[in-house]
Amino acid sequence: MKIMTVGRFVQAATLCWLFSGVALSAQEQDLDGLIEPYEVVEISSRVPGILDEVVVKRGDLVEKDQVLARLEDSLEEIKVKLARARVEFSTRRSVRNEELYEAQLVSMAEKDELETEIAINKLQVEEAAEMLAMRTIRSPIRGVVVERTRAPGESVGADPILTVARIDLLNVEVIVPVERYNTITKGMRAEVRPEAAIGGMYVGEVVIVNQIIDAASGTFGVRVQLSNPDYELPAGVKCKVRFMAP
Repeated sequence: MKIMTVGRFVQAATLCWLFSGVALSAQEQDLDGLIEPYEVVEISSRVPGILDEVVVKRGDLVEKDQVLARLEDSLEEIKVKLARARVEFSTRRSVRNEELYEAQLVSMAEKDELETEIAINKLQVEEAAEMLAMRTIRSPIRGVVVERTRAPGESVGADPILTVARIDLLNVEVIVPVERYNTITKGMRAEVRPEAAIGGMYVGEVVIVNQIIDAASGTFGVRVQLSNPDYELPAGVKCKVRFMAP
């Protein structure tokens, strides 16, 4: 039986350690990624009209429900006033008719007809107020204005007026070789290092692992989500991503 010398044993152990290190680095190698907004919303008007004003500009941070623009609304304001005037008038008639009804000078049918008229007029007030509110365009999300495509005086409708991107959360899209498909799971943490011009290291979480492999390239997509509450990190930046072992 051959006895391995101490020198040869150390040499063999060193080779095993080196080979295992190569395998480990292959699993943890950096991959190319792209940092994108969590969502991008093109904002248009729910009703057609003439744009009266746009109160934000590109680069502005906006809150959810913040006013972004208004359409010309003088006609809608008049309709609201008219509807309210009808309610006030029918209410005064109702007060007078109540006295007449108690004196049995007005029939139950006439009293019911007037009460119905008041209810209809109130609904018309709500309708007119809603039509007026639709002339004011608000942001559906908290984010940053990335594009403005219309100016006051222009006719608007279904086409976008503004584009707002949500970046308090960021998506990092990563293309991963198919060999690593079983090594990445939802919930896994990942280190994200933006390109040198931005710098820094951020830790995100895997939220999507595509279950469809692209046969042509032999890759699949992974999405990592980053928290960015202070808008410290911009979107549209290339990065390196390393998935962290559990």
